[in-house]
Amino acid sequence: MDTEKQAMAPHEHPAFVNDKSARWLGVEVLRADYGDVVIRMRLRDDMLNGYGIAQGGMIVAFADVAFALACNDPHGDGSTVTVASGVDVNFMNPGFSGDAITATGTLVGHAGRSGLFDIEVTRDNEDGSTTHLIHMRGRSRTIPNRR
Repeated sequence: MDTEKQAMAPHEHPAFVNDKSARWLGVEVLRADYGDVVIRMRLRDDMLNGYGIAQGGMIVAFADVAFALACNDPHGDGSTVTVASGVDVNFMNPGFSGDAITATGTLVGHAGRSGLFDIEVTRDNEDGSTTHLIHMRGRSRTIPNRR
């Protein structure tokens, strides 16, 4: 492993550094390697829907941050970016205000400029068990970086 890879802190990932929505969500990056990502955040009252449970879009936005981090190599040369070309989301359990939730992003496989990633969003319960909130399968596409 080269020194540059060892020196980069997870929160320095190029896909995260200027991500204002991730900052608003309160995302904390625990690990951010290509195809292997773990992030956390706490659900807040302003993320709830009219039924007092987490708005699904808030949890999907959180999962999307993990997806972006997982499908972009933090040590790339910046000439390309990898973006979502589609996602499938399965809601399994609700989240509630105060829940600390974790998203884990994993590379399933890639071919050429296309990739497939699984994102699991879970909540650790007080009894040590884990509750799955959503499973998201993301399809990615690598394109030229126009910035």
